[in-house]
Amino acid sequence: MDQNRLFHQTRLQLATWYAGVMGCILGLCGLGVYQVVAHAYRETIDQGLESVAHAIHGSIEPTLQQPGQLRQLAQQLSLEFCQTQANCLTPRSLANHPVTSAVAPVSYYLRLSSLSNTPIAIAGLSLDQLPLTTASPRWLTLTTVSGKHFRQISLPLQVKDQQWGYLQIGRSLADLDQHLAALRLTLLLGCPVALVLISLSSWWLAGLAMRPIYHSYEQMHQFTADAAHELRTPLAAMQSTIESALLQAQAATADVISENTLLTTLKRQNLRLSQLVRDLLLLARLERQEPPKHTVCCLNDLIHDLVEELASLAIAAQVKLTAQLHVCEPISLTGNEEQLYRLVSNLIDNAIKATPINGEVVVSLDRSESYAIIQVHDTGIGIDPEAQRHIFDRFYRTQVDRSRQTGGAGLGLAIALAIVQAHQGSIHVQSQIGKGSTFTVQLPWVSFKA
Repeated sequence: MDQNRLFHQTRLQLATWYAGVMGCILGLCGLGVYQVVAHAYRETIDQGLESVAHAIHGSIEPTLQQPGQLRQLAQQLSLEFCQTQANCLTPRSLANHPVTSAVAPVSYYLRLSSLSNTPIAIAGLSLDQLPLTTASPRWLTLTTVSGKHFRQISLPLQVKDQQWGYLQIGRSLADLDQHLAALRLTLLLGCPVALVLISLSSWWLAGLAMRPIYHSYEQMHQFTADAAHELRTPLAAMQSTIESALLQAQAATADVISENTLLTTLKRQNLRLSQLVRDLLLLARLERQEPPKHTVCCLNDLIHDLVEELASLAIAAQVKLTAQLHVCEPISLTGNEEQLYRLVSNLIDNAIKATPINGEVVVSLDRSESYAIIQVHDTGIGIDPEAQRHIFDRFYRTQVDRSRQTGGAGLGLAIALAIVQAHQGSIHVQSQIGKGSTFTVQLPWVSFKA
């Protein structure tokens, strides 16, 4: 199946879309997991911090009735009273407090402030590391000058049903940052690995899904090829019989003139049918991408020979046929010479048939850095813009009546497109009604130096 370009590209597109969609879903799921885990961590930290804050709050508030007990409790909590500004610029540790030591090594800080937001006592972080904040809102996430994050809770302190000040307790979020960093690293490393596995699975699943379609296509293609092969034998027999009858009719008397005319018509139609079968077989081979016999082909010689060969056809149609080679040195490429001959021949033949009397057909050859450029320009009737979208389709004819007169079946440009694609090239058309058409073929070329 991968040897067929159409199915290979379709399989690649299906696998790409599937991997892309699964990658987006995986990314959204990873983001969701990250948010859920981060929220769970924060909730756990808030609950622990609130528990510590209420425990300390419960031990501080009763001592506010007796200042002596407050100083004793301050020593237990390692609180430094802010008698001067310098006292609050020196950090003190809470490691000796029974509540905070139970959750070590997490860093805590504790602060007492008045209603006017004046610091009374601190422990853990000095004011120059993290300034005192207001008591509202209750929960805050703060960042020190060194870039560390802390989560803070503020609780009011009351004395005889009157608000005395505030208690602020903060907790370091270093452990949260470490956990989230590890989670981000896991997701960043795991998602690409999962995406690679998804891509491989997508490729396999796309091939599995397309296998029945490919088998049906192969059966249809085989039927077409077999039918064409079966038609060739009776057509060849008919052709030989008709030619034999014509030879006998030419030697007979005038009474058999009508029979001679009938046989001539049969011969013409038989030739047309034989050509159609050959065209279908060629298309079948090109679509199957059967490896052709590639040789080094000189496009200069090929175009020169074709112009000479088709000169009689142009003269009969009263059309001027010329070649313009814009390069002096030979342009050669590796390809199937017979197919390239058919490609250019089809384009010139179509141009002559589409050009009225006294018109002109010009075949030019040029090259760019990577491509050989063949152009067939005519001064014919032109192609309608709507028809230009379908001219490379099989059996499509812009003018059915004229095609019947010239014997065209609508396969010439389809064959030309298949040959160009088989040689990794491109073909396109530019045309205006009443001004003619220009078919441009680009084929990769190589330089062969002696």
